[in-house]
Amino acid sequence: MTLTFHWFLPTSGDSRDVVGGGHGVPPGVAGGARPATIAYLGQIARSAEQLGFVGALTPTGAWCEDAWLTTAMLTEVTERLKFLVAFRPGLVSPTLAAQMASTFQRLSRGRLLLNVVTGGESHEQRGYGDFLDKDARYARTDEFLQIVRALWRGETVTFHGAHLRVEQARLSRVPEPVPTVYFGGSSAAAGPVAARHSDVYLTWGEPPEQVAGKLSWIGELAATAGRSLRFGIRLHVITRDTAEAAWAQARRLLDGITDSDIRTVQAGLALSESEGQRRMLALHGGSRDRLEVSPNLWAGIGLVRGGAGTALVGSHAEVADRIVEYHDLGITEFVLSGYPHLEEAYWFGEGVLPILRRRGLWRHPDDSAPLAASGEIPFAGPVAGTETPPAAGTSVPTVPAGRVG
Repeated sequence: MTLTFHWFLPTSGDSRDVVGGGHGVPPGVAGGARPATIAYLGQIARSAEQLGFVGALTPTGAWCEDAWLTTAMLTEVTERLKFLVAFRPGLVSPTLAAQMASTFQRLSRGRLLLNVVTGGESHEQRGYGDFLDKDARYARTDEFLQIVRALWRGETVTFHGAHLRVEQARLSRVPEPVPTVYFGGSSAAAGPVAARHSDVYLTWGEPPEQVAGKLSWIGELAATAGRSLRFGIRLHVITRDTAEAAWAQARRLLDGITDSDIRTVQAGLALSESEGQRRMLALHGGSRDRLEVSPNLWAGIGLVRGGAGTALVGSHAEVADRIVEYHDLGITEFVLSGYPHLEEAYWFGEGVLPILRRRGLWRHPDDSAPLAASGEIPFAGPVAGTETPPAAGTSVPTVPAGRVG
C-alpha cells in the first residue's frame, strides 16, 4: 500500500518560529509574523498540491479562522488538493452538518475530508454555548455521527437520543463521494466512538512503541464492532540535506523562547482535560534537557504548543526511515506541518517524498509529476508579501496562539 501525505494550513497565522499556546492556555494574540490571508494560505495550498500532498488539515477553534469558510474559498485557487476540515459535533445540528458536507463535496468535486474534534477543553466549549462534560460530549458525538452517516446513506432519519433529536430528517442530495471521516482521541470515552464511526483513526506523534499500543487498542475495538480502520499520525517535520542542519533548525526554533514562556505554557497545558495532551506532556516533562524522546522524534514544539507537539527531525533519509517504521506499525496516512509552513512543505516534498517514491512507498497523485533530483532543495528566499528572513543568530519573536491539530 502506498502512503498518503497531508499538509497543514496555519489559519491563525504562520511564523519562522513556533506559534504556540493551545489546550488550556489562553490564546493570546493570534497571527504570527505572517497573517492567515487567503493569498498566503493559497500559496501553501498550491505548493502542497504541486508537491504531491493529497490534502491539508485545517484546524478548528476560537483562535483561528473558521475551517469551513476558509477551505471553501481555497477550493477556488486549487485544483486537486483535498481539505481535511476539523469540526466539532454538537455546535451545529447533525442535519445541517450533513448538508454542509454534501454541498462542499458537490461544489468542490469531491475534495472534502472531515476531522471530527469532540473538544477536549470544557472552558472553550462553554464559549460556544456547549456545557456538557467531556464524557457526555463523546456520547453526543456518537449520536451525531449515527445521524450524519444515515443521512449520507440517503435515509430519512428519526432519532431520539440522550443528547440529540431529529424527526424525518433527510437530504435532498447525498454527498458523492461520502467524505472520509478522521477521528482522534486517546481517552477511554473516545476509543469506542472512533471504532464505530471513523474511517481513519489519527494519533499524535508518540514514540513507535506507544503508537503500536494505541493502534492495537483501537483495532481491537473496531474488530469488535465488525469494522476495520486505516490509521494516521499527526507530526511536525524538520528535514534537511544533513542531520546537522536539521537539528540546528530545531534548536533555532527554541532560541527565542524563554524558560518563563515554557513554564507559563506548561502550567496551562497541565490543566487540560485531554488524555492525548497529557501523553504529549509526559514525553518531555516541561524540560529542554530530554527532547529527543525516540530516534529522530523531537518533543521541543510541545514545550510551547498544545496539541501535536512532536517533530521528525533529521536528514531526508533519516526522516524517510522513521516514516517507514511508523508504516510498519500500520500507519498509512501522515498529517504533517512545519514552521514556516510554506518553506517546510518544500523541504519535505522535495527531500523526503522522492526517497519514499524510489522505495515504492509513495507516488505523486499526478502520475506524470517529475521525480525531484536528489541534492539541495531549490526553494530559497523570502516569500512574496512576507517578512524578510531574520539575520543569522536572530529570531522572530514568538506569538502565543491557541492551537488544535
